[in-house]
Amino acid sequence: MVGAGKEIVVNKTLALIHTSFVFLNVETSVMKMLSKALPNVRLVNIVDDSLLADVMREGKVTPAITRKMCYYVLAAEQTGAHAILSLCSTMGETIDVARRLVTISVMKIDEPMAEKAVAEAQRIGVIATVPTTLDPTIRLIQMKGTDIGKQVKIERLLCEGAFEILMSGDRAKHDLMVREKALSAANRVDAFVLAQASMARLESQLSQEVGKPVFSSPRLCVEKVKQVMASL
Repeated sequence: MVGAGKEIVVNKTLALIHTSFVFLNVETSVMKMLSKALPNVRLVNIVDDSLLADVMREGKVTPAITRKMCYYVLAAEQTGAHAILSLCSTMGETIDVARRLVTISVMKIDEPMAEKAVAEAQRIGVIATVPTTLDPTIRLIQMKGTDIGKQVKIERLLCEGAFEILMSGDRAKHDLMVREKALSAANRVDAFVLAQASMARLESQLSQEVGKPVFSSPRLCVEKVKQVMASL
């Protein structure tokens, strides 16, 4: 029950696939935004925090890891979900495979971000703090550029070790590394893309500091998910 006798009727289900427990806290940006934007949608969480660790250890997404993600997408459909959202940028290309196995919509957290970036910029700096996220994000942006007949130039900007520093609890040092990396390339790009949702809270600050548009995934993703769920 909500408010003065008002009951929220849940009539749709969105399955969320996580590779980290970070986003499960409803106070984190993505979950908080989803809960607010989709009050009538049941959110079902599927979590395997070994996936990202496996990719980082292997240095790439292996066939075995892709199969695992496919199993989770199939399982999500079996929960009765009307749509699925993958919250891991590193696993994006596994979703391209998994989509072919189910009949419901399967979305990727960074797809709307990539579409907006190529629509508004030609020289794009892609900032990542996890090495295995950088190349999949670049390929996604290039693919979205091709979809609209636009050839984009990508600047690779890896903040080596910053993600581990963030996970250790030193947010200030992580943020400084990201800001320094962005400032170092500000005169060579038209816009920046933050390849991981873990950097999204820096979007506004970075944009002010570098004087260029900065795109991150959570807000744009939630807008897209809301549209998809409303259309079902």
